[in-house]
Amino acid sequence: MKNNIRLYKFSVFLRRLLIWLLLFGFALLFLLPFFFLFTGSFKTSSELFTVPFRWFPKKWSLNNYRAVFTKIPFFRYLRNTLIIVFFNIIGALVSNSLIAYGFARLRWPGRDKIFLIVIATMILPYQVTLIPVYIMFTKLKWIGTFLPLVVPGFFGNAFYIFLMRQFLVGIPRELTESARIDGANEFMIYLRLIIPISKPVLATVAIMSFMRSWNDFLGPLIFLASDKLYTLSLAASMLRSNLDPNWELLLALGAVMVMPVLVLFFLLQKYFIQGITMSGIKG
Repeated sequence: MKNNIRLYKFSVFLRRLLIWLLLFGFALLFLLPFFFLFTGSFKTSSELFTVPFRWFPKKWSLNNYRAVFTKIPFFRYLRNTLIIVFFNIIGALVSNSLIAYGFARLRWPGRDKIFLIVIATMILPYQVTLIPVYIMFTKLKWIGTFLPLVVPGFFGNAFYIFLMRQFLVGIPRELTESARIDGANEFMIYLRLIIPISKPVLATVAIMSFMRSWNDFLGPLIFLASDKLYTLSLAASMLRSNLDPNWELLLALGAVMVMPVLVLFFLLQKYFIQGITMSGIKG
């Protein structure tokens, strides 16, 4: 009997060990590009293309990072990027939470049909609507300002609406019904009851909105006419040239741009995972 128990425990241990080794292997595959990015940012241009390939630089140096800060107006571009990111996050949290609350907690004619239409808009790629949107912003005389990159964030996003709506549907209706009996109106219920409960999905939307605005290249390229308004994503194109691609500087800039995303995710990963899982299992 004891031998059978030992064999069973050993088989369970082997099974778990194989699973952990498999997951560790996949994790290494995903971490390999980041490893190359960060180690390459300390290499010289010649070291990047040496044969055989070297994983680590011969001499660790910050010259690439110094060049990034001197060759382009880095802090101006950082300020522009943070302005766009800040207003996009605020717009995403305010507009999408209000719209999702209307779809999830209020009953009104045609609600489900309109919700399906909103979800259907996710089929359209950004490039399809780019020309009519550009014409509209041109007539509004917004080209060359931050407005085309900021204002749309206050009108909702189909995916964020879907994500938040799925989360809000799972909140027991008894909570809101008891609040109505106590005399609370819909805005009070939304602000004082729903928002505190929705921290996980709000954190998820904030992270996604941050990543979308922080990494956006096409939007700033199309709508920002002046280099004084350029963002960090456009700085990469300024570091490159036909004669000298400056790969080592691009790797240094990439490392600088990746760090805030990684830090934000690790700080909010608990809420991010909760928001994704709890939104996905609700019907």
